[in-house]
Amino acid sequence: MSEQAAPAPDSARFLDFYGHALPQVYGYLVHRCGTAALAEELTAESFLAAVDTARAGGGAKISVPWIIGVARHKLVDHWRRQAREQRGVRVLVDDAQGVPEDDPWDARLDAVRAHQTLESIAPQHRAALTLRYLDDLSVPEVAVELGRTVHATEALLVRARASFRRAYEGQEPEDG
Repeated sequence: MSEQAAPAPDSARFLDFYGHALPQVYGYLVHRCGTAALAEELTAESFLAAVDTARAGGGAKISVPWIIGVARHKLVDHWRRQAREQRGVRVLVDDAQGVPEDDPWDARLDAVRAHQTLESIAPQHRAALTLRYLDDLSVPEVAVELGRTVHATEALLVRARASFRRAYEGQEPEDG
């Protein structure tokens, strides 16, 4: 005979939390991602992460603001995957069309130098530039991710680009 495990004492409390938080998490996502199907998928991923956290008992207080933060991260992760896929498609299209590259070694050295420069600037500047240009998020999306207003994010990006330019121009290119 098989015996079912007794439900954890927090199961009822988590179900109450789920019933209360579900509309808020879904509403947050559906307004930001544009499609109901994607909002449903990301909502499910967010609650699965909450279940994992509750089971692990790591001391994280699961609340509506906490799970909306998880949902925000799930959405940003989705945008990053989407941007990587689009960059890959652009590369494939360019290769298929036979777009000539100048010198691939120069481009690679410039990329290495740019990454070194990015590592040398202030963390808030690095985060803003990474989200905007490497992850290809729009300024409003960067603002959401950084927890800033759009205007504050625009100002941060202006300062970050100036900082990056000064640091990049101050580096000596490697001759080989």
